[in-house]
Amino acid sequence: MTIYVETFAEALPSKERIAEVRKELENAGVQYVLSSWIDLFGIPKTKPVPMSDFELLCMGKGPQFAVHSISFVPELSPADSDQVMVPDLDAVYICPWDKSMAIIFADLFWEDKPYNVCPRQALKRQIRDAKDAGYVGYAGIEPEFIAMRFNDEGQPVKAFDSDPEKGLRSRRQAFGYDVEQSIDSMAFLKDLIDILEDMGWNMHDVVAEGGYSQFELDFHYTDLLEMADRYTFLRILLKEVAKEHGMFITFMPKPTSGDWRSGAHINLSLQKTDAPGVNIFGNDETGWSDESLWAVGGLIKHSEAITAIACPIVNSYNGLVPRVGGFEGGTVTWAPTNITYGYNNRAAQFRLPQSRYCIENRAADMCMNIYLGLGMSIAGAVKGIQNKMEPGEPCNLNLYEMTDEQFEAAGIRRLPRNLMIALEALRNDELAMQVMGPVMLKSYLAYKDDEWERYHQTVTDWEVSEYLRLF
Repeated sequence: MTIYVETFAEALPSKERIAEVRKELENAGVQYVLSSWIDLFGIPKTKPVPMSDFELLCMGKGPQFAVHSISFVPELSPADSDQVMVPDLDAVYICPWDKSMAIIFADLFWEDKPYNVCPRQALKRQIRDAKDAGYVGYAGIEPEFIAMRFNDEGQPVKAFDSDPEKGLRSRRQAFGYDVEQSIDSMAFLKDLIDILEDMGWNMHDVVAEGGYSQFELDFHYTDLLEMADRYTFLRILLKEVAKEHGMFITFMPKPTSGDWRSGAHINLSLQKTDAPGVNIFGNDETGWSDESLWAVGGLIKHSEAITAIACPIVNSYNGLVPRVGGFEGGTVTWAPTNITYGYNNRAAQFRLPQSRYCIENRAADMCMNIYLGLGMSIAGAVKGIQNKMEPGEPCNLNLYEMTDEQFEAAGIRRLPRNLMIALEALRNDELAMQVMGPVMLKSYLAYKDDEWERYHQTVTDWEVSEYLRLF
């Protein structure tokens, strides 16, 4: 499989491959193809075409796009030429909710070259560079989400909530692993499990998380590009299946103040190109390797910049806190709060789990552009290994109870407290320039700076409740 090419012509599939995929799709009953490129914020975009235009689509003669008209790309003017997509015929997904349609993920080209604001191309470049350095990356993602519905008044509420919307709502413990929650939601969850099993994703389990109607899906890891495509397809799939049950899905990390955060932990591992199938981060006989710790060192060095991508919205940072419930006697969140690593320490940003040899970045959520998130992750890990970056001593203490003096003595930094702090780190980190390039980085920062300013100028309900009559 060709990872990254420098010209449009090199990206075009062979006639034989086009014919092979067309036959597979037609035999499956597919009539319409949604070839989809990924915008700056990880959202797939498309123009549906009938199967009669499949060959033209694959040869880059299908729909063209004025990307700058819907994404924040100030470098392009209304007079610039459009972008052309080339479908990746190794990234074909027949839609389980309507098998007359197939989604094929694509790469954008502009004036014969890879488009410099195409996140999928950015990830492919980092995969190529890692391969040139002798490494192949693998990832597993732990997607979390909340299923919701609209009540009779048109207000959004939790889809699975056994307590009344009005009246007495007694405080319950967290719903993590809750049997009643699992049973009540099985009509919806069974559909998801069956679909993902049929797709061959090796579904492990569904987890009822800490809040009403909050769930996590766990499925098998794969290579970085395929995992990014699966993640993107999963976001579409979840929304479509939910609609069939009269619900909708939100990936917003923290939609209500007292709720648990929804995350999307990135589990990264590496193999050497000359030793496929061997995880260089460790095994049960030798334990964690030097390479695993150097990779952690690289990720820690660039943590704030990675977090600006992996936790990309204002709301992301509302969940990176020690507790939910505040002064009402809430419980710990198990969310990361500090830039450090530990063996099975869930309060650390980087966890070395007891059950598998991978580096788990716990500061990530479902709003991230997964292509950029994985690109930053593999680039940081490889850089750490190449430069033998020592991560320092692991922290296996309760980070929620450590003092500022203890953090300073241990050299442990706080995760960014808000989006603005994270963006400043991204702006000044050479890893971001390596992964995104100057145009994509500038475009991303311009949009996110505007997002922060719009948020910062908004008066919230909390402020009114807290201050209006106090002063």
